[in-house]
Amino acid sequence: MPATIDLAHISDLYRTHRDDLARVRDHMRAHQRDAAPTMTPQLDDLEAEITYLLLREHTPATVVEIGTYYGWSTTWILHALHDNATGHLHSFDIVDHAPQHVPHHLTDRWTFTKGDIRTKTNLIPAHTDHLFIDAAHNGWFARWYLHHLLPTLPPGIPISVHDVFHQRHALPFTEGAVVLKWLTTHTTSFFTASAARAPHHHQALTDLKKELGLTEPVRTGHRNPMIYFRLPHSATHAPATTSAHTPRTR
Repeated sequence: MPATIDLAHISDLYRTHRDDLARVRDHMRAHQRDAAPTMTPQLDDLEAEITYLLLREHTPATVVEIGTYYGWSTTWILHALHDNATGHLHSFDIVDHAPQHVPHHLTDRWTFTKGDIRTKTNLIPAHTDHLFIDAAHNGWFARWYLHHLLPTLPPGIPISVHDVFHQRHALPFTEGAVVLKWLTTHTTSFFTASAARAPHHHQALTDLKKELGLTEPVRTGHRNPMIYFRLPHSATHAPATTSAHTPRTR
């Protein structure tokens, strides 16, 4: 039975992988500092670290990332696969900034595809073990992947969705609002380290990082709006037909 993604589990992973995480944090700090051309990272520290830790624990063979932008999340994911010594990442975005920024020594575990993910679904591996979503944040895009992509994936896999809790509640009609309603319908819990939504989680992990000597920031963002959950069995079935919208990153 897969572990529940909750504060206790995440805290255990911080302790288990502390030394590797410290090394990757140092690399990512230097990666941002030395980036040419300059880039704007999208993940804050806690959510980037949680992503890395879940990948280390799950050791997926195949990860799918929808939305790369400058490749900040991509690089975090690839570090996890590198440290696992197994796994391959398939990334999709309508812009191709990421290949300019992902460190060359990590690209042997990476396939990047430029284009609308809805028109590239044939390139999504038949068995995906981990799904990371940080692309269009519109309600219609969320409805597309909830009804046409997620039902094709194995139940129980970890899924991450970014930009849900910049505030205590997701704004109406946004991707976050649609996903949260879907999770409620499927009686599925989620975890977030959002300072606005879950200040207790945010503070507990901040305190733990201080205990572990991981206090120096990698970047200055602190909202950590991402949510994490496992795909419920009730959501897996034959996919429906696709819609006509074209998703945009950001």
